[in-house]
Amino acid sequence: MLWRDKFAFVSAIVLLIIMAFAIFGPALLGDLATSQNLRGRNSPPFDLSRGWIFVLGGDSLGRPILARLIVAAQSTMAVAAGAVATALVIGAFFGLIAGYMGKTASQIIMRLADVIMSFPSLLLAVVVLYVLGPSIPNMILVLAITRIPIYLRTTRAEVLEVRERMFVQAAVVMGASHRRIVLRHILPVIAPTLITIATLDFAFVMLAESSLSFLGIGIQPPSITWGLMVSQGRPYLNTAWWLAFWPGLMIVITALSLNLLSNWMRVALDPAQRWRLESRKSTDA
Repeated sequence: MLWRDKFAFVSAIVLLIIMAFAIFGPALLGDLATSQNLRGRNSPPFDLSRGWIFVLGGDSLGRPILARLIVAAQSTMAVAAGAVATALVIGAFFGLIAGYMGKTASQIIMRLADVIMSFPSLLLAVVVLYVLGPSIPNMILVLAITRIPIYLRTTRAEVLEVRERMFVQAAVVMGASHRRIVLRHILPVIAPTLITIATLDFAFVMLAESSLSFLGIGIQPPSITWGLMVSQGRPYLNTAWWLAFWPGLMIVITALSLNLLSNWMRVALDPAQRWRLESRKSTDA
């Protein structure tokens, strides 16, 4: 079904390449990304006189932008993946409790979610990072906290609807335990919705991390992220535009690929809409 949606297929290939950069990039190009060469500072792109690694140009300290983009993918993806995974697990756990258990537990959990949502996410991130200090674990923590209410409220709404279905009522009548009902009957039904939201939220978290790094309160050197590279290239926009352009382009490409892939997942994981992709398959055959 992925092949039937060409945009989603290309997006998946792009994301796989970026993930390969994140996994193998630091081991292969870590030294090149940090080695300084002041003779090549702000070298223009597509000038291969200094070697293929400078095909995208050099930064203000003569470091190859291509190598830094590949190495920075690890930190950027690690922050986004860690924040989304943490928010998904915690939000889904409390959402299942709020949706399946009694009214009292639901009210307490939802009020806590309302308290978190009452604070602007970026403002909360700025305050927490200022107090704890900018680092990858702290960045994951603060971004996860701001995204938990989304998964919590979505999970609760889905559970409230699914628990009234006939197969859940049948499991209750047959004496199934609450744990079995939640894990074996309810969670598999709402999981596709949560996965689709997580894919889309991955792009938002990545943009939030880039925004914090751009403001100077995100990941700090010697670590590298795409947002930090954009921030470091901001003073040179008039003289060396490529310093901020290439990392910004990577952010746009990754976010666009995630949005296209999440749109495909929304259709492919929904039995009521999956026929659209299957009908394309039968038509092509």
